[in-house]
Amino acid sequence: MTVDDENTGDAPGPPTYPTPHHEVDHTAEPTDDPLAIRLEQLILGAERRYTPFQAARTAGVSMELASRFWRAMGFADIGQAKALTEADVLALRRLAGLVEAGLLSEPMAVQVARSTGQTTARLAEWQIDSFLEGLTEPPEPGMTRTEVTYPLVELLLPELEEFLIYVWRRQLAAATGRVLVQAADDEEMVDRRLAVGFADLVGFTRLTRRLEEEELGELVEAFETTCADLVAAHGGRLIKTLGDEVLYAADDAGTAAEIALRLIETLSHDETMPALRVGIAFGTVTTRMGDVFGTTVNLASRLTSIAPKDAVLVDGALAEELSRTGEAPVSETEAAEQAARAEKEGRQAATYRFALQPMWQRPVRGLGVVEPWLLTRRPT
Repeated sequence: MTVDDENTGDAPGPPTYPTPHHEVDHTAEPTDDPLAIRLEQLILGAERRYTPFQAARTAGVSMELASRFWRAMGFADIGQAKALTEADVLALRRLAGLVEAGLLSEPMAVQVARSTGQTTARLAEWQIDSFLEGLTEPPEPGMTRTEVTYPLVELLLPELEEFLIYVWRRQLAAATGRVLVQAADDEEMVDRRLAVGFADLVGFTRLTRRLEEEELGELVEAFETTCADLVAAHGGRLIKTLGDEVLYAADDAGTAAEIALRLIETLSHDETMPALRVGIAFGTVTTRMGDVFGTTVNLASRLTSIAPKDAVLVDGALAEELSRTGEAPVSETEAAEQAARAEKEGRQAATYRFALQPMWQRPVRGLGVVEPWLLTRRPT
């Protein structure tokens, strides 16, 4: 939906859509292929009926707001093509209704549209590229993929829709629980204390020059899948994947440390994988639209870049937190002294999950001088 800033949706005629001379016109022309249109109608559950201007007017919202919602969801401008459906009108009406009722501010409603659009866009691309393509090879010469896809989508759509809603509700429940626990001690729920970890494949750029595209794609998929499974299984949250790099977060230092070592241990036993390095930092993090930002995140990234192969570096705050919670000794000397006292007194010595070794202080670009700690698993 394009929009003229002067138009509010109440003018008697359609708005104009000037294109500045320094910008490229990215207006998308909806397809007119009959089979593609049938597939679109099946997925959307409605026929094309409205131009963007008509859809905004029918929904009772300004053209400007409708355009903001449409772009936030990640869709290209479609000029004045009759390409929108009753579902589009209903979505506009619902989102605008939340604003009118005072449940969401207008900027927050746009954020809802953007976060939902970005997340589901990636999901949809993955399902088409990896899932549907593998199931829709034309069985007979002359058949198009669209002809094969239609009956498959017709069968899968309701099941996938129900599963998507189920997973979303589960994730929403988990996220709500985490935020409410945090809010008990911190009224500002946007800034939270988290452990943030980056896991990075070593020498990935060289690998891209040596492997075929299909091999590289399989390696990246295996890496992302392994990381996602390990992060989830041990209580962390996968924030995003960047091909050769994974960003995750955890509510406590011990969880983040365990995940990092599990990643190193698992991938180092996989001969198809390059070496891995991990950096973790602990501190205040700004969360926004499912992502994390701030100095803590930057520090974790910098630690990853200087970490040795198949090793984990952590910042001083995470090392201190592990010591405070009794998951790592302050020093090996202190651990040995504690063990000697316990043996002398006839009691069991404290057990630690992790060991920490201070490394040389070094300047880190943009963050000054830091003292990283090498994190390892303490032998039992």
